[in-house]
Amino acid sequence: MSSQLSQSDNATATLSRAGKYLTFFLAGEEYGLEILKVSEIIGMQPITRVPRMPEFVRGVINLRGKVIPITDLRSKFGMDGESGESCIIVVQMKGVQTGIVVDRVSEVVAIAEADIEDAPTFGAGIRTEFLLGIGKAGGRVKLLLDIDKVLATSEIAALEAAQAHAD
Repeated sequence: MSSQLSQSDNATATLSRAGKYLTFFLAGEEYGLEILKVSEIIGMQPITRVPRMPEFVRGVINLRGKVIPITDLRSKFGMDGESGESCIIVVQMKGVQTGIVVDRVSEVVAIAEADIEDAPTFGAGIRTEFLLGIGKAGGRVKLLLDIDKVLATSEIAALEAAQAHAD
């Protein structure tokens, strides 16, 4: 009976992946975020550096009177370079409002459960726990991010510290 419960729980977790995703590009690859996690998309603006933050934390911005930390996903994922078209997607991540820098935003797409596959396992040392899965839409593959898992708990604490330091 317990195996039936776990299969049911897995089915529920799997079904929750279907939905609308905001897609964006990083280093030529297309990623997606659950649209419900996205607050807004803004253009690049001056970012104030905060001392002693991890390399991927660019700093903070003032967004209509609220200070929010900015994370550079290229840096977080170990990607080189920077796009001239960069913009910021403001998201809710584990209760913290933060901005993530991406190369450019693409579109909002609805992806059915049948079009989402589990992230492949690449072996020891390759971390894929931040992926909800691999989505297929419009003839292209999109890496669907679980934004709550992109940053570890200690990294969320660093973002909160950056926000508090700037206040």
